[in-house]
Amino acid sequence: MTHKPVRKAVFPVAGLGTRFLPATKAIPKEMLPIVDRPLIQYAVEEAREAGIEELIFVTGRGKVSLVDHFDTAFELETTMRERDKDLSILAPTRIEPGNLVSVRQQEPLGLGHAIWCARAIVGDEPFAIFLPDELMVGSPGCMKQMVDAYAELGGNLISVIEVPDEEVSRYGVITPGGKPDGFGGAITEVLGLVEKPKREEAPSNLIVSGRYILQPEVMRVLEAKETGAGGEIQLTDAMARMIGQQPFHAVTFAGRRFDCGAKLGFIEATLALALEREDLADDVRALAVRLLG
Repeated sequence: MTHKPVRKAVFPVAGLGTRFLPATKAIPKEMLPIVDRPLIQYAVEEAREAGIEELIFVTGRGKVSLVDHFDTAFELETTMRERDKDLSILAPTRIEPGNLVSVRQQEPLGLGHAIWCARAIVGDEPFAIFLPDELMVGSPGCMKQMVDAYAELGGNLISVIEVPDEEVSRYGVITPGGKPDGFGGAITEVLGLVEKPKREEAPSNLIVSGRYILQPEVMRVLEAKETGAGGEIQLTDAMARMIGQQPFHAVTFAGRRFDCGAKLGFIEATLALALEREDLADDVRALAVRLLG
């Protein structure tokens, strides 16, 4: 069976980033760099690897720099050319004209509301969602693994990772079903979703990890604007209502995930990625030894 391709991705980036204040008073948290690339760029590069080119940023006030980052910087590029500097480093920040659209979430009414704000651009197509705070590192990337699975399964997919049992109460957790043949155990049917369950009540230790492929019908659920946890419109609640109505599967990501919405996760990601760089690894190791000594 042929499924509609996933051509569009929504990036909900309207959050205030209060956990990183004062750094995020004037700079979007998605523009904070891991080594030398902002978080949003890692997510966009992951989307492109998966064959997704149409990018939808759901932004808020003070988030103009997110769009500017993927624009052409004439003054910078002209100066670099005049100084015979290599412009290839800017190539990943260039988006084809018309392939980046920005819409506003005027009120912070929840992740589900942010996704609903992109409804007119998503239209009647399946679409991906990236939470840039969740930095997913692997080859192939998380979304590429999901798009490959989607080509076979269709329906709705979410990325999951296994965490220690004592951590499940911090996340959304899936109620697992069977495992379809032919995917090496990486695909699990989703029978339910539970938001931040108590450890002893968690149906599994597979947590939702910030990547989604959803059918456009989720927008019809979100438009009811029903509130859930925290008095916000929750994407998890909308997805839960679709389970049983459409195919729903989880892809266990074969890679590493860093929670860059938390300071410790942000620091961990910076160190981990720096240690993988040929131009930095030896110096970073030596620096760590010196600081820890």
